[in-house]
Amino acid sequence: MTVLRSVLLFALAAVAEIGGAWLIWQGVREHRGALWVGAGVIALGAYGFVATLQPDANFGRILAAYGGVFVAGSLLWGVVVDGFRPDRFDLVGAGICLVGVAVLMYAPRS
Repeated sequence: MTVLRSVLLFALAAVAEIGGAWLIWQGVREHRGALWVGAGVIALGAYGFVATLQPDANFGRILAAYGGVFVAGSLLWGVVVDGFRPDRFDLVGAGICLVGVAVLMYAPRS
């Protein structure tokens, strides 16, 4: 159950951070206004809170592992929201990152 909880928290953190950055992008680059930017700032704050809910107590490990989730999640966000089509190198790179997440977070430790 701990691994499942951790994976779900990583997914929620990814939605909050990537979504927050996307909202700010839309507000500034696409001229959608201050409400979009404000919503993005709130979402980014939510990401910071969600990260604290991870069962592992080591900030550095969690943030490093989340980096891999962010890479894969950003590509997925681009596909779903922006119509981005990753090439094979994007997919291989994201896969490598997710393997790194698994090693960092879920490898047996003494």
